Amino acid sequence: MTLGSPVGPRPPIHLLAAEFDLVAGLALVAEHRVPLVAALLLAEIERAELHDVGDMPSGHVRLNSRVTFLDENSRRIREVQLVIPAKANVAEGRISILTSMGAALYGLGDGACISWPDANGNERPIRIMGVEDPPEE
Repeated sequence: MTLGSPVGPRPPIHLLAAEFDLVAGLALVAEHRVPLVAALLLAEIERAELHDVGDMPSGHVRLNSRVTFLDENSRRIREVQLVIPAKANVAEGRISILTSMGAALYGLGDGACISWPDANGNERPIRIMGVEDPPEE
């Protein structure tokens, strides 16, 4: 299975260096429970460009970001907040980074498109329509 946008290579990924160890650790712990998601998430963070808070480009999905995206298969627009598993609540719009969709969104920039396997292994092209940076903590 090849990951990428429907029209080209995978878009660049930009992450906070401070989140790298946390997210990698979550993925490693989840390898036995959700092996595909863990492997895809680890592959994505390995190719990411890491930034300090001061030089992180705005408009890229990180933990606690609010994201508006288009599922190009269903043409459905969704707005979610990307969170760690303990804070996930789908009914309240908070999705875990350890879900297929959460792993797909992580690090993408506004306007980026990527084709990603859904929970059933089917390719699902998604396009980022907007990213709201999380409030500074």
